[in-house]
Amino acid sequence: MFYMEGEKGTIAELTYTKNSEGVITIDHTEVKRQYEGQGKATELVAAAVHFARNNNLKIEPLCPFAEVMFDRYSEYSDVRA
Repeated sequence: MFYMEGEKGTIAELTYTKNSEGVITIDHTEVKRQYEGQGKATELVAAAVHFARNNNLKIEPLCPFAEVMFDRYSEYSDVRA
């Protein structure tokens, strides 16, 4: 899981599973309501992409938000499964 913490705990999270073939499937992103619209989920997807690049992994963006981010940012295509 990738996550961000605030003063009162976790404010945003991205969960994933990793299979034996080196593919991360992003299955969920969530941001607490008071932090929505501040780019937190976008930052988490970017962190997942960075992690995948550094670890020679691919990403399957199953989560609708992650899928939109992969469609929006062509620079993520190198890690898309």
